[in-house]
Amino acid sequence: MCLLLLGAGLVAQAQDSLRIYKALDSIRLLPNDTTKVSLLIKTGRQFSRYFDAAKPDNLFWQEALQLSQRLRYSRGLALAYNELGTSKRNKSQYIVAEDLHEKAIKYAEEAGDSLLISYAFNNAGVDCRRQDKLQQAFDYHLHALKIAEAVNDVRNICVATNSIGNIQLTAENYDDAIKHFDRALQLEESSNNDLGVAINLGNLGYAYQGQSKLDLAVQYYRRSLAVNLKIDNPTGMAICYNALGAAYKEKKDYATAMDYLKKALAVNDKVADKIHVAESYLNIGKLLSAQGKHDEARKYIQQSVDVSTFWGFKSMLMEAYKALAADYRSSGDFKRSMDAADKSLLYKDSILNDKSTMALTQMQTIYEVDRKDNQIKTLEHDKMVNELRTKRNVVFTFALAGFLLMAIVGGFFYIRHRNLEANKQTLLLELNSLRSQMNPHFIFNSLSSIHRYIWSNNQEEASDYLTKFSRLMRLILDNTQHTFVALNKEIESLKLYLDLESLRCNGIFEYYIHIDPAINDEEVLIPPMILQPYVENAIWHGLVHKQADKGMLHIEIVLKARSLVCTITDNGIGRKKAMEIKEKKGKMHNSVGMKVTEGRIDLIRKINNKDAGVIVTDLEDTAGQPAGTKVTIILPAEFIF
Repeated sequence: MCLLLLGAGLVAQAQDSLRIYKALDSIRLLPNDTTKVSLLIKTGRQFSRYFDAAKPDNLFWQEALQLSQRLRYSRGLALAYNELGTSKRNKSQYIVAEDLHEKAIKYAEEAGDSLLISYAFNNAGVDCRRQDKLQQAFDYHLHALKIAEAVNDVRNICVATNSIGNIQLTAENYDDAIKHFDRALQLEESSNNDLGVAINLGNLGYAYQGQSKLDLAVQYYRRSLAVNLKIDNPTGMAICYNALGAAYKEKKDYATAMDYLKKALAVNDKVADKIHVAESYLNIGKLLSAQGKHDEARKYIQQSVDVSTFWGFKSMLMEAYKALAADYRSSGDFKRSMDAADKSLLYKDSILNDKSTMALTQMQTIYEVDRKDNQIKTLEHDKMVNELRTKRNVVFTFALAGFLLMAIVGGFFYIRHRNLEANKQTLLLELNSLRSQMNPHFIFNSLSSIHRYIWSNNQEEASDYLTKFSRLMRLILDNTQHTFVALNKEIESLKLYLDLESLRCNGIFEYYIHIDPAINDEEVLIPPMILQPYVENAIWHGLVHKQADKGMLHIEIVLKARSLVCTITDNGIGRKKAMEIKEKKGKMHNSVGMKVTEGRIDLIRKINNKDAGVIVTDLEDTAGQPAGTKVTIILPAEFIF
């Protein structure tokens, strides 16, 4: 039977593939114009489920993107990037989705299409909300709302209003959430959009439950359930049944709560995503546990574990083992409670590792997409240059002899300028390459730190440490996308890194960061991760070996003329003593971070033709003994404006 189903699935997949390539071949025969772009995007939507289920990107949207780039068709680019971004979001690739939707915003603004601009801002807001970047999500949706209201775009007004309500709900600002959900509900009712009505009724129920107004919450859940029953929406029914079960559990009406949770379990059989089945089993188990029916509760929680294990729902497994730990603890079985808690922590760590790996993979994907876009733009540029060269040759052929000298002189300066630009581009590519090396180097060192920390501490502290590290990683990933970042962003990541190192070193050193009051740290730019290797060097080769008084690390940033001068001073053991310790340990390898950073500074000097360099000074006390090291980093001053 299973083989028959598998065979039928393969046949259906082959038929879909055949239909896709036939449609694509027929469209390719059409002239390359904006109508062809629109047809590619429309056909891509028809086959979107096939591509969402498969690994490759939607071929129709990819071709629409390439054709729009050749035609310089901003609206087509905005539409294609919007569709590709939403497709990536459906595959939980939220970082890539946000990057694509930001491109959609750019081209929609170039096209001057208000509806498309609002739609793109809403999409970017949803991407940020999925990443828990609530403030950025709020800004995107608020921008979308203002644009949609200006042109009376009801659909995007509804989406933005509902999304802002959800952000307020997450932040527990229930009054503001209710205002937005009420407005969205009225708009959906006037548009006769039953699904939107059901969603906003349910959201109002969550907000009132957050205010402990349980009777009012139940009313809204029931109204939402009635609409979902009307439109035969199993997923909505399951959500409402679970919400009603949770509300009645909070009201201590366990019998009614159980009735609704079992209804949720029954309707989940019609829902394709089996995570809802696992959630229903878990909710029933928690309810039975609250009533002291421990044996029966554990059976349901174990069923949730079984379903989640089969389908690989790590977050649900973490919650299920956490519920088991609480149930065993309430019945006095502390050994089993500890075992279940350990398993919950293991899944929590696994989820964090998966998120870090996924983030790195998505950043690589963004790099590859940008690289391909640049290749296409380069090819188009070369094509235009060739066309211009051909026209120029025709003009030269029929021109008077008197213009020949002028053409030669002009050609000389043109070639010289092009060579200078080519050299500059080569240096920029080398700089980008070195900058990209800093990220894996920093990750490797930090993961090594976490590994040692885990072996010397208990799991809970290690998990908290890893959570802080993930925050630092997100900031580093954001910063290293750019050649320069605002000084305040770099200082923020540096402070977080120093806090983590101080924690791991048991507070053996203190640090101070002083920024010249004359510097506006939001306008002054600095290459990302340029100071971190020198700070790391000061800590691990100077301060950790200090045995007398407390280690001190002072970082000062001042603006002198057109140069940004960064000074890193420590009162460690000095370079000579550090070298002796390394020789004793047999560790004489060069620091990768220092080597790469020196290369970056050298390239910055070549590109800008300005002073840039590093000066290392050995400090001594009055007796001539080593008293630390001072590193002075000189960079060209760059500004946003």
